[in-house]
Amino acid sequence: MLKAFRITAILEGISYLMLFGFSMPLKHWAKIPEPNIYVGYAHGFLFIAFVVLAVVLTMERKWGLRRFMILFIASLLPFGTFYADKKYLKPLTTS
Repeated sequence: MLKAFRITAILEGISYLMLFGFSMPLKHWAKIPEPNIYVGYAHGFLFIAFVVLAVVLTMERKWGLRRFMILFIASLLPFGTFYADKKYLKPLTTS
């Protein structure tokens, strides 16, 4: 389950960066809205999956509210899921 969560976290971070760095500029500056629709759907799905998996893992591993809040806030920040993966999730897979 942790491996699936880590993969979801990385994909969610990539989709977030693609949304802001690629599809939003295309939508607003080049007046091409189509990529924003698909990237937005993908990001929305990955964001929801990230939060659901974070809740499940928090309850399963008894992480506590603090770790959940760190993971949730990381999902709202650009590059946040990459930081959370490196600092909080990757060390759990090596131990």
